[in-house]
Amino acid sequence: MPTLLNLNGFKFFFYANEHEPKHVHVLYGGDFAKIELTELRVVNSYMKPKDIKKALQIIAEYKDNFEREWDEYFS
Repeated sequence: MPTLLNLNGFKFFFYANEHEPKHVHVLYGGDFAKIELTELRVVNSYMKPKDIKKALQIIAEYKDNFEREWDEYFS
């Protein structure tokens, strides 16, 4: 389970056996979400709206890095 980033209590990662489309999983305070990287679309979320908003802001900032990590890991 490669961890991409730990920031402000948020953990961003993907699993070793992932599938397309590119996405990340987010953990925060026991809650979690799954977000597609291309459109920054929330696929699943059990996070409070304010927390998912913060997670999306962080993902937008690190999106290029996350996509590069995905490509390197799965190619």
